Amino acid sequence: MVTGSTDGLGRATADTLLRQGHDVIVHARSAHRAEAIADLTGRGADLVVADFANRDEVHAAAEQLQAGAPIDGVVHNAGVISGTAIVPVNVVAPYLLTALLRSQSRHVYLSSSMHRGGSARLDGVDWEGGSSSSSYSDSKLFVTAFAAAVAARWSGVQANAVDPGWVPTKMGGAGASDDLELGHRTQERLIADPDASVSGGYWFHDRQQDPHPAVRDPQFQDALLRALEAATGVALPER
Repeated sequence: MVTGSTDGLGRATADTLLRQGHDVIVHARSAHRAEAIADLTGRGADLVVADFANRDEVHAAAEQLQAGAPIDGVVHNAGVISGTAIVPVNVVAPYLLTALLRSQSRHVYLSSSMHRGGSARLDGVDWEGGSSSSSYSDSKLFVTAFAAAVAARWSGVQANAVDPGWVPTKMGGAGASDDLELGHRTQERLIADPDASVSGGYWFHDRQQDPHPAVRDPQFQDALLRALEAATGVALPER
């Protein structure tokens, strides 16, 4: 599954995986946005529609997916860069999909170099998205730490975070200087290459880098998981 696959990196990732012969589930936040990927569904991709800013829709999507064929991996690509939906879309939705889907063995979470400027403070975070309590950088720090927490706690699952670079997408803007093609190759390899075995990595253009120190801090990981469980009523299950 590739979330946020109607344009940009998500669409490129889904398109490549389809061309490689994989069974792919694409995601759009609305039926209207799904029209942008009619060519992908026409080539055999399955579709799930859910607005990740709406927690009920995330739960409904998870139920729909759980009722279908087992999912081998999820590329958590969906994201927003501004507004009150930053935390629900960039952090809470990936958390819920990870916790609620039982069959997946690989997760790739889209991060950003901007996570290094994020604050590792959880006090005052509005997990519901009723206010702009956290920045984009904060959200990417949280989801990168979550990726490391999943890797540390689930020995049978590969979980990694990927910085795709500043690429010319709708979010990155036309003036972005990084290579769009390189921006999606790493997540494709990590999600689909049978020889990929690393878990807990933070990647940029297929090379591991050192993330913000909080990412690999067990105490911060524990605090983040407790906060997400308290906010959602959903615990990350034991594996």
